[in-house]
Amino acid sequence: MSEVTIIGIDLAKRVFQLHGARYNGSVAFRKKLSRGQLLAFIARHPKCVIAMEACATAHGWGREFGKLGHEVRLIPPVYVKPFVKRQKNDAADAEAIVEAALRPTMRFVAVKTEDQQARAMLFRTRQMFVGQRTQMINALRGHLAEHGLVAARGPAHLKRLADAIAEDDTSLPDEVRELGQMYLEQIDGLSARIAELDGKMKRAAKEANLARRAQTMPGVGPVTALAIETFAPDLATFKRGRDFAAWLGLVPKQHSTGGKARLGKTSKMGQRDIRTLLVSGAMAVLQAVERFDTPKNGWLKRLLTRKPRMVAAIALAKKMARALWAMLTKQEDYRNPVAELV
Repeated sequence: MSEVTIIGIDLAKRVFQLHGARYNGSVAFRKKLSRGQLLAFIARHPKCVIAMEACATAHGWGREFGKLGHEVRLIPPVYVKPFVKRQKNDAADAEAIVEAALRPTMRFVAVKTEDQQARAMLFRTRQMFVGQRTQMINALRGHLAEHGLVAARGPAHLKRLADAIAEDDTSLPDEVRELGQMYLEQIDGLSARIAELDGKMKRAAKEANLARRAQTMPGVGPVTALAIETFAPDLATFKRGRDFAAWLGLVPKQHSTGGKARLGKTSKMGQRDIRTLLVSGAMAVLQAVERFDTPKNGWLKRLLTRKPRMVAAIALAKKMARALWAMLTKQEDYRNPVAELV
């Protein structure tokens, strides 16, 4: 077993498939282990590279294997798929993971810490509650529309529906009013949960030095700053700001051939949470630019005259991503404060 230099593990719930390879890529062993046997086997094995797909439970296993002295490499599943030979099964997947990990140009995913995963759970929980609240509001709007009560979309217009349900002389049937009140109570509970999570996110952003520095940029608030610290790897892994913007998916999608560059829409192939928040922040900056005319936002003014607002927001979000990379890698605050912008 000492000649094994890399082990590929196809993760699962109960049964794990392992593929061991030597330095030249030849097969050393193939094993199938249960969940209880996996950690003990890796602990007995000499130090080597352990490769896995960056999927569910991968970061937890990666931390455990790292504690044992092994080098952990997590690979995006989309980069492993081309190395699967013919039929797909667990053994073929484990072998493909090894083949992908041995490529010198392969890109890997950094193993997340427990704190990062806890903050990621905070983001995902808030996102789930927001989606459930939107679902409840739309369901209530749809039911009441059948009785002639129509309201615009969004939580801001919920008061009209609540007032109609609370009125005693309304034309709504009693059963509809009773069920509508249940909807409103559920929506209020979700709103309270969302507000509680927003407070936790703001407090967490104040405690992190990286998040504090990121918030000195216009359009970057505590939620965006915390998302960068939670979901992004160490920004020093990117050679330049353009690489970070490309990792976020803020670059055009290419379909080039024959020496002719063909650029399409924004790729959206990167980290969705940070990209969405940066675009939202860029839209807020554009609103300020339209209201206030200062010499420092002249290029945005010119861009808005030539392009739709969303296109301008994408361009600004890309510029913000590049500036954030420079700020956080060079340990500098934003040089043009928000006060000067407005």
